[in-house]
Amino acid sequence: MRASRALTVALAVGAAVGFAAPAALAGGPPSGGPTGVEVDPSRVHQGATLNITAHGCHNGGRVSSNAFDEVHLSSGDTNFATARIHDHATPGEYSLAVKCNDNDRVATRSFRVLEGRGADGGLGGAAGPSDTEMAVGGALVGTAAIGGALFVAHRRRQGVGV
Repeated sequence: MRASRALTVALAVGAAVGFAAPAALAGGPPSGGPTGVEVDPSRVHQGATLNITAHGCHNGGRVSSNAFDEVHLSSGDTNFATARIHDHATPGEYSLAVKCNDNDRVATRSFRVLEGRGADGGLGGAAGPSDTEMAVGGALVGTAAIGGALFVAHRRRQGVGV
């Protein structure tokens, strides 16, 4: 008897949850439009690039700001764009606006433009020695080898053991 009551209650709860779920989804936020807009880095130097990521623009979109020329947002589940900050952008806070091609909704995100060009990271070991550096290095090694051989030959002539 107790098992049948528990089964009846479990079925009633399951039915209530099953019927409530579609109603909850229907009353949820409207679909479409950009969401989860992120910028990397959030502090960027004049002339540097800014990476923008968003979600919800399945057919692509546009990103605009006073700090850079309008760029196109890629299509798909996750959307990407890269913008180059103007060299003459005044340092300070800026906002960018993301708008999907198939929707009128707009999402914004702020970022900061810093003065100057930033640090030049260099080549990071990606470049090898130049031809001139190789020639100078070879000449130094050759000179050291000849000098060493002359020193050893001179000591042998003097009868000093090596």
